[in-house]
Amino acid sequence: MLGPRESGELIAGLAENVTINNAAIEKLGDVLVDQISAGRLIPDNFSQVEVHPKAEDNHALAWIFIVDTLNFCFWHHEHEEGWKVDGYTGYFALCAAINRALKEKVDILNPMFFSVITDQQLRKVLRGDTEVETPLLFERVKCLREVGSVLLEKFEGSFQNVVKQANNDAKQLLKLIVENFKCFRDEAEYRGRKVAFYKRAQILVADIWACFRNLKNINQITMFADYRVPQTLLWFGVFTYSERLHKKLSENVVLNCGESDEVEIRGCSIHAVELLKKYAVAKLGAEGKINSVLIDHFLWDFRRKHAGDILNKGLPFHKTFGIYY
Repeated sequence: MLGPRESGELIAGLAENVTINNAAIEKLGDVLVDQISAGRLIPDNFSQVEVHPKAEDNHALAWIFIVDTLNFCFWHHEHEEGWKVDGYTGYFALCAAINRALKEKVDILNPMFFSVITDQQLRKVLRGDTEVETPLLFERVKCLREVGSVLLEKFEGSFQNVVKQANNDAKQLLKLIVENFKCFRDEAEYRGRKVAFYKRAQILVADIWACFRNLKNINQITMFADYRVPQTLLWFGVFTYSERLHKKLSENVVLNCGESDEVEIRGCSIHAVELLKKYAVAKLGAEGKINSVLIDHFLWDFRRKHAGDILNKGLPFHKTFGIYY
């Protein structure tokens, strides 16, 4: 099994419908260098988001684990109403829902509770501002039950024991997560090779690092291959899609998890960010100032802030129903 970085490089080298443009890598790389140099792209941004916990909160680690267990598939078609909680959409709506559950004294961070959580209980936790439900509710129930059972059986009911077993090492923590929690095992096959993306597992590791700053080897983590970052890469010209793929996505064709087009978009996203990191490191002269996690944060935030402009420019995102992103 190739890891995410190696998988991205392999896929980018063989991709037929996604092209990475080197000139655009340099142009976007200069934007990232400016962001870093100005002090705008830093890990502190995690704690500055109002729906995120602070490192000193006793429940912070358990909160991050639950949120990232449920952190997948929030998209909706442009003509549809999306799921909202307290006015937030997508991932931030999930954060708001978990925070509301804690205020309502729901034991949502306790594996004794979520290992046996019912559909009705999670539906109440994730209830929206309108009648629109979060997608894939039953899959989210299944994920919570699975991770809760594993925590109780292998880690004395605490995700903190997983982090301790990894010796606060990002690479080892990623390995423990994907080996023990099946719903985080985000893998596929491409051209006869087993490839891995590990989006949710890596974002779990990265969120822990951003909140607590207690993980070594965070540079071993790649970007989080999802459906939003590729839109930013299209916007900056880093990506070019084939005419066939662009037409397919523009017509809202839902891709199957693991099909060639989906794998190429995700794999090329990882490799493009690795190229951006390499360029920025060379410019900045110190690897510690920039990593793939911070680059992903910039690209994801950019898409969120410029969603309307990206849509008006006709840059589609790929749509997939699944638990991995």
